[in-house]
Amino acid sequence: MKNITKIQLGQNGPFVSKLGLGCMRMSSIWGGATPDETESIATIHEALDRGINFLNTGDFYGAGHNEMLVGKAIKGRRDDAFISVKFGAIFHNGQPIGMDLRPIAIKNFINYSLTRLGIETIDLYQPSRMDNSVPVEDIIGTVVDLIQEGKVRTIGVSEITADQLRKANDIHPISALEIGYSLADRQIESELLPTAKELGIGIVAFATTAEGLLTGELKAPLADNDYRNHFSRFQGKNLLENLEKVDVLTQVASNKGYTPTQVAIAWVNEQGDHIMPLVSMSRRSRLPENTAAMTIEFTPEEMNTLNTTFAMGAILGGTYLQR
Repeated sequence: MKNITKIQLGQNGPFVSKLGLGCMRMSSIWGGATPDETESIATIHEALDRGINFLNTGDFYGAGHNEMLVGKAIKGRRDDAFISVKFGAIFHNGQPIGMDLRPIAIKNFINYSLTRLGIETIDLYQPSRMDNSVPVEDIIGTVVDLIQEGKVRTIGVSEITADQLRKANDIHPISALEIGYSLADRQIESELLPTAKELGIGIVAFATTAEGLLTGELKAPLADNDYRNHFSRFQGKNLLENLEKVDVLTQVASNKGYTPTQVAIAWVNEQGDHIMPLVSMSRRSRLPENTAAMTIEFTPEEMNTLNTTFAMGAILGGTYLQR
């Protein structure tokens, strides 16, 4: 069933599946419940069977639970999987409390990640965000040291500015930029996306459905215990007006015989051969739908409707992407 096309990360980087599996939601998010581990592992196995080899995790997902879960899933299948790990975010009781990008911390983080994953080398290692607390040279330089030690194969970055990306790439070739990108979040199109393309850096696009906004399943108001209530995009009048735009997406999807989620993923996929939609799943039942999204093609009229309705800034309010 290995029918997924490949994407090259960086000018001379590795080839991986053009659809990536985000494993974050297989662990507790914002202090919520942990999904069924057996089902999560089965989802990773089926993804690998389908040729989806890019597995994205972070050392802070579920306080290390996510890496241990991925480690269990790839045991005996290491050659089938490309492991991407983010580091640097510090959480307490399920809530973010800051960043630690000091070289001494990075050298500590990597060893815990390797142990939890049960592997000798991480394929793609990347700071989860650059917050200017530590010079870019020190962060990237430390990961270069880890490459020389055989603990890391390639370097990525995430949630970074165009200037920081250029500086990082000058220090060592960057293979991938992981960044939020969707119909609802197109800020990177003005500067960051062109810079990455110029430098030959692959894009790993997360939040392709904008925290569920683009699924067509969201109703206003949200439940009181929904974590998205923290974000202005999902509050009051903003949510009502945003859902009116989602209605257009839903109609386009219906006319094509697909779900809004599939069309949202397909739109990201359509933005370039160097762009990988990273889709979070914790159930096998979502794999056929999300895999099929990679085959969707758009007419010029459909693309114009989506790009006009979801022009940059059309979605009101922000999310964690603007922190």
